[in-house]
Amino acid sequence: MKASCHRYILQFKQASGTSRGILTEKETWFIILQDQERTGIGECGILRTLSYDDRPDYEDKLSWVCEHIELGEEKLYDELEEFPSIRFGLEQAFLSLRSIDCFQLFPSEFTSGQSAIPINGLIWMGKADFMERQIREKLNSGFDCIKLKIGAIDFETELHLISSIRKKFSPDDIEIRVDANGAFGADVVMSRLEALSKYHLHSIEQPVKAGNPELMCKVCANTPLPVALDEELIGVQTVTKRRDLLQMIKPQYIILKPSLVGGYRDSEEWIRLAEAVGAGWWITSALESNIGLNAIAQWTYTLNSDMPQGLGTGGLYTNNIEAPLVVQEGFLRINPGRNWNIDSVLKKIAKN
Repeated sequence: MKASCHRYILQFKQASGTSRGILTEKETWFIILQDQERTGIGECGILRTLSYDDRPDYEDKLSWVCEHIELGEEKLYDELEEFPSIRFGLEQAFLSLRSIDCFQLFPSEFTSGQSAIPINGLIWMGKADFMERQIREKLNSGFDCIKLKIGAIDFETELHLISSIRKKFSPDDIEIRVDANGAFGADVVMSRLEALSKYHLHSIEQPVKAGNPELMCKVCANTPLPVALDEELIGVQTVTKRRDLLQMIKPQYIILKPSLVGGYRDSEEWIRLAEAVGAGWWITSALESNIGLNAIAQWTYTLNSDMPQGLGTGGLYTNNIEAPLVVQEGFLRINPGRNWNIDSVLKKIAKN
């Protein structure tokens, strides 16, 4: 078996605002495994400045993995505890190599096109008119769950946007989630949660900056609306630390990005630990290409959750990998009339 790694730069169709700045491109890496009969592919979806494995030796570690692929999946998995995105990419690649169809990792009614996954419509940060335009587009497209990134513009303006939605749509019509990405300080967090709670939101992600478990514990214990942990989970690499974190904070939800927490196996461990403390969960992609999104979506379907998932990122890029994934009326599905082509995928990656 041969292994190789390939850097790929995804270009956003339009600049996208986050709490960490404006994004115009996204770096990702592919691991490709090949034996005499089959090809396997996996995506290492690193997010610079956020991923636990954003470190100078990232590319060296990828090369090391490819040079030592004969160690096998289990030994390499153990070696990659500090590289969750590489761990996940390798997990995908081995599963892809073993599959009859290298892009069908978890055969199901989802992969056959008979069923779909409910997803939230993502509203990017920006000026009020830009956010309003996105909201109208999502609602007109049939979404009944939207997620707003907040914390980048004036808080009163953000409240006005949410209020304008609620004047037209009740909580039974539209579920609203907000993601603060740690934007609220200890001095304002509770007053802002109180203000947001008036609009009957589903939840708020990461209201305070990650790495403040004592503060987050107080917030979750006294919050007027459900709190979901996201960035708080990044870099918590052992089962003991994960259990201790959840038992201390007792969040209402956790949000799992497999590329950031270590893949399928680690995500499923988080789910078990969350359920043990009564916390709900959902799955979100981390701006991967369609290769990673496909791998996350197929696995997510097997978890049998009826909550909207955060998997609507396939249309963000001008140079994404062509895929049969489509978003229709608030659902992610696979179009059985369209097929992957591994040869064209490999050529596109090689040319980038």
